[in-house]
Amino acid sequence: MDYRKLLGKVESAVLPYFGGGTVDAPSRRLRITQPVTPGWWRFEVKGRQATAREPALAEGLESLPRVRGHLWGTRLVREGAVAESLALMPEEEPPRLSPVTARRWHDGTLLFEGVEFEGEAEEVARRALEEDRPLGDARGVGASLRAAFGFAVLEAASRGTGIPFAPREARARVLDVAREGRAAAELCLRGLADERARFLRMQAEQEARRDAEARDAARALAVREQETRRDASAREMARALTGRERETWETRRDASARETARALETWGGQGLTPGERWRAEAELGAWVERALDKAGARLLSHRRLGSGLLEVIYTFMGERFVTVVEAATLRVRDAGVCLAGADAAVTLESLPSVLKEAIDTDALVITRHV
Repeated sequence: MDYRKLLGKVESAVLPYFGGGTVDAPSRRLRITQPVTPGWWRFEVKGRQATAREPALAEGLESLPRVRGHLWGTRLVREGAVAESLALMPEEEPPRLSPVTARRWHDGTLLFEGVEFEGEAEEVARRALEEDRPLGDARGVGASLRAAFGFAVLEAASRGTGIPFAPREARARVLDVAREGRAAAELCLRGLADERARFLRMQAEQEARRDAEARDAARALAVREQETRRDASAREMARALTGRERETWETRRDASARETARALETWGGQGLTPGERWRAEAELGAWVERALDKAGARLLSHRRLGSGLLEVIYTFMGERFVTVVEAATLRVRDAGVCLAGADAAVTLESLPSVLKEAIDTDALVITRHV
């Protein structure tokens, strides 16, 4: 067999493109050679690369699992008060709280399919939402419609209070919000705000303790320096140690991250050409994408923050997360969620499993809403 012919084989496939650097075929993930507008496209596929050639009509939806629920913004709210983002929504926005159907694509994304026939319950829910009334125990209002109503009330309360929320954070309370109305929504949001504030206080206390330990160590070394002043070599050693102990806990945290920061800052001095720099950035992006892909997450974007740090934005289980990691190791510096101070114990690849546990137990609290 001539493997060169196999590797050079060009195929045609109609696939939905959601944006970003990849597109998912039924059996594999392909890298886009040139981003285009999200939608259905006919792609030319060669190996692991796909090139969009022309817009196309949707194909193969009939064989995909169908999901039913009610519309909240651009999300489908289904059983269990799970609100999932809908991809490729129509230009004409359906009425809010409409009963809708979607098809689940091979990568888990929900593709909008259509609006179903609605009954009296949807109109009852819309009227209550317009009049800022709770649903109470209104008859005939199913669980998915109640949850969609609750999320809509939370959204309105969020605008009024300035407290952001993600559906996964409020899922356990959303039916109570639907039954009791705006007061319950504001109580839920303030609870989230209190939890985030508590987490930030804990972070500040941990940093203060580390700084205090560093100062205590520096003072102890200064005392030893005085005691060993007669010995010049001991005195020089003490001064060196004191200098190192005076470094902040952040700069002592990981030597590899510091080396990465210095390397990035001196790129120009090392004589990297624009082409070499572009390749280095592409390799970093591919590494981040592979780490997330292994964990079942999808990379949206990343950017350098300086000091060897990288901000990574990605989606996982229908939610959007923002995490800061070390570019050299992908070790987490700020997970963007409450981890009780254990951020540095996980990497970008292992973090999604922690997020899944938090989501499954309704313990998710997001601290970085960007």
